[in-house]
Amino acid sequence: MSLTKQENFNHPCEQAVTMMRSTLTSEAWERNANFVQSLKSEIESHPISSHPVIEILNNCKIDNSILQGIHLDYRYAIVQVFTDALLAAQLQSRQLEPRLKAGSKMAPRLLLTLNSLDEFGFRPGFDVDGYYLGNPQRAHYPLYETVLDDLDLTEAARRAYAASSAATLVRQFLEESFGDYVEVTALLAVAEHEVILFTPPLRRATGRLGIDVNDGYYFVHGVSDDDTADAADDDHASDLWHVLTQAVTEADYERIRERCKRYINLWSDFWDQQVAFITGPERDAEARSRNSSRSLGLR
Repeated sequence: MSLTKQENFNHPCEQAVTMMRSTLTSEAWERNANFVQSLKSEIESHPISSHPVIEILNNCKIDNSILQGIHLDYRYAIVQVFTDALLAAQLQSRQLEPRLKAGSKMAPRLLLTLNSLDEFGFRPGFDVDGYYLGNPQRAHYPLYETVLDDLDLTEAARRAYAASSAATLVRQFLEESFGDYVEVTALLAVAEHEVILFTPPLRRATGRLGIDVNDGYYFVHGVSDDDTADAADDDHASDLWHVLTQAVTEADYERIRERCKRYINLWSDFWDQQVAFITGPERDAEARSRNSSRSLGLR
């Protein structure tokens, strides 16, 4: 059957997984799949899944100035560097060769590309000229900047903002993985699988200020069965777990388990720090620095 026939381009994710499976023995794939499932289970049982900030964001009215700080911290921790990590994974998939057969990097690159296309502002379908649908203004990072506009954050305030120590450590940890294909893939999977749990509460807290969250950044983040959003972060997480299943080896298991646990612990520390800013007196120098930044235009 000719590859030009339309049916050969249907279900790209399933085709990519089939191709990735073919690059390993069935025993190796099954062994890696069992490791990945165990890793997912450990992550899902982490206390961060029921972090107190979720209830706070869901149910409490939070001052605009506090939400400004949370959004700036979250921006620094993940929004600014998420696509950098995706592109690093794209590049470092070359580490699969020559360990695996020639061309083994292409199937995971397809899955990583689907995630990137979503992040960059593409949409499934064809435009009026029969070309790809896409608009860089609908890329997720610019959409997040629009949320900051709605929160009355000036450009000067954004540039002057000093991220919290927790946000700095989260970002640094992800950036340090960029040279290691297995590690950056694993951390991306953790981010899509677990960190995304905080998006709906942030959306509710932001909407409570009268900001429209039915379009833009908060409309394109969430899970595929959420009828209040047009998002598929859970699908991207599934793709990334499959990418990791192909990439990981037995020699990586313990290291990757520890790195993922460390990353999720850092995220837990991040949200602990946000709770402190929401509920407690700002006693330390870092809190005073955050207030100083707000004086530049955050309020």
